[in-house]
Amino acid sequence: MSIEIQKEWTQQHPLCTRQCSNCHCIGCSDCTQRFGCLSVIIVELTDYGTPFTFGIIFPMSQQLRFHGGTLVLEGSSPDAMLPAPFRWVKGKPRCPASHYASLIPWLKKYEVRDTVPRWKHLNLELNDPREPHDYQREALAAWLAADGRGSVVLPTGAGKTFLAIHAIARLARSTLIIVPTIDLLHQWYAALCAAFPTMEIGVFYGLEKELRELTVSTYPSAWSHMGEFGDAFKLIIFDEVHHLPAPSWQEIALMSVAPHRLGLTATYPKPIETAGPLFASLQTPEGRGLEELIGPLVYAKNVDDLSGTQLAEYRTIRIRVDLTPEERAVYDAAYSAYTGFVKATGLRETYGPGWWGEYTRRSAFDAGARHAKVAERQLRRLVANAQNKLKVLDDLLKEHAHERVLIFTEYTDLVYTLSRRHLLPAITHHTKAAERKAILDGFRTGQFKALLTSRALNEGIDVPEAKVAIILGGSASAQEYVQRLGRILRKRANKTALLYEVIVRHTVEEGISQRRHRKVRYTV
Repeated sequence: MSIEIQKEWTQQHPLCTRQCSNCHCIGCSDCTQRFGCLSVIIVELTDYGTPFTFGIIFPMSQQLRFHGGTLVLEGSSPDAMLPAPFRWVKGKPRCPASHYASLIPWLKKYEVRDTVPRWKHLNLELNDPREPHDYQREALAAWLAADGRGSVVLPTGAGKTFLAIHAIARLARSTLIIVPTIDLLHQWYAALCAAFPTMEIGVFYGLEKELRELTVSTYPSAWSHMGEFGDAFKLIIFDEVHHLPAPSWQEIALMSVAPHRLGLTATYPKPIETAGPLFASLQTPEGRGLEELIGPLVYAKNVDDLSGTQLAEYRTIRIRVDLTPEERAVYDAAYSAYTGFVKATGLRETYGPGWWGEYTRRSAFDAGARHAKVAERQLRRLVANAQNKLKVLDDLLKEHAHERVLIFTEYTDLVYTLSRRHLLPAITHHTKAAERKAILDGFRTGQFKALLTSRALNEGIDVPEAKVAIILGGSASAQEYVQRLGRILRKRANKTALLYEVIVRHTVEEGISQRRHRKVRYTV
């Protein structure tokens, strides 16, 4: 009888020809190596009237598992027809973990054993009596209709965190929230603790690494460890999702199997080819957009859509000043050197949108380009430090002495200069976490009436008390302008927010101001 069983086994699995040395069942050793996951059926047989145990080993179907940010398909032969994402790497079919959602129908159709998910169902009780606004309901419905994948654009202060908490409650599965700053991490932690008081909330960043079914992490920490816990969460939320397409951070999305993904931002990024001349010149084939990483833009509201209702009314006031005669002479000389080189070399005509990248590249080895670059930096710093611009700041601080004021500049050294001049606290990328927290707490409580920064507070700060912002300098980015405006738009006591923009006449700053005032409207 054992011979008949061996023949039947050999017919079903012709590759299994080696006999087990113990029970002589064909294929025991080879199948263990070939298939990994096996089931053993114990059969009672009689040999010359003596019962004994005979093991027949049958290979299970193929198996999909998570490994270091990738999906590995076990038990597949080299000539097997596999879905497009898989590539043979180190002897096995593998693909980025982000393809998991698209592979689910194939796994079910071919009865492939799925050992990937480690997430859990959560018994969540949302402890928040507030009802979502209509636009928040619409945003959540649009995201769910897109299979729980995609980005939502709402202005700062419009309740993106509140929307995300309702998405977490709706799915009730293990969730990871990723944020760009420690301040935002603590804000999210507090919001989750208040919304789900019966749940233990985890935080995962440099000083503390504690995973829970609801966990908040930073982009750097998630990037470093996603290969370890990329299969533990069914929903992943990217706050300030415009950071995600960066070359390093996009690996976070690629190494996660989360079928459901939600991106939150007030400034949805442009495609890289239209993001600006320098970025266009640096475009790489491996760059991925948000649509590929987490899904499409599913819902968007702009600042003007909500101003006066859910956000504070606001006014933008432009104040123009002149350079002093001495400053004008220096500016004109620097501007002539800069524009003269650009015109003489025909960079704009030759390289089109990528001319700035070529100009910057040449400045590393070409003496003429280097001289032009030095002149360009000189004129920009001269405009940033213009004496009459700083006098206007003196007047505005006196006018709004009893209000909370945020002051934005382009350069960090100017932040410290103004900090010493007005005895005001400053936050830059050099500011330590403890000092940053102390300054923000003092600003919220009214201990400090004004706060200086360059770009460190463009995002990741929640200060409802601030209703005045002064822009002394910045980039031409409309997204940066929207972020800075958003710092003062949280509605409080029906106060009108004021945004002052101080501009130097007849300089490059006028063009920069015009470009950043382009209406940024997002459509789905």
